Amino acid sequence: MRAIAKDRPVGMVHFDAHTDTWDRYFGGSKYTHGTPFRRAIEEGLLDPKRTIQIGIRGALYNDSENNWGIEQGIRVVDIDEYHALGTQGVIDLARQVVGTGPTYVSFDVDFLDPVYAPGTGTPEIGGATTYQAQQLLRGLQGLNLIGGDVVEVSPPFDPSGNTALVGVTMMFELLCVLAHARAQH
Repeated sequence: MRAIAKDRPVGMVHFDAHTDTWDRYFGGSKYTHGTPFRRAIEEGLLDPKRTIQIGIRGALYNDSENNWGIEQGIRVVDIDEYHALGTQGVIDLARQVVGTGPTYVSFDVDFLDPVYAPGTGTPEIGGATTYQAQQLLRGLQGLNLIGGDVVEVSPPFDPSGNTALVGVTMMFELLCVLAHARAQH
């Protein structure tokens, strides 16, 4: 993110069960998988007013875990709002939030219900289906996308290998919209 945001902060579409904006995690560490977007905002790499987090759910250790990002201007769509809006409604909202500026996409496999991707370190029930995720990623076509990731695939947690297949499929979908964005911009 430091490389792609070296000239200006970027927006982000973030699919996840967790906000990843905690201040500290794992015994007080500032740099963990639960803190990257807080650090990115603090460093001026990520524009919180052009950031949307989709699918947030699960237990919280304290209220401040989600509140900090909201206070910075992040648009948080929890899983209940996601289902109320529907997939197309969330796509429309994401497009509105990020606008025409450079945008990063982060896809954490725990966005999905663990029935589809059990091989992750922090699974949360009640997530999206793989088909919904494909629709969401495809719905980003036409945005000014400049990079992306698929994270938290842990094959040792899934002897079936399904999570790895899901992860690589989501990366394929993301690469397709990124390739289109690069050809357009």
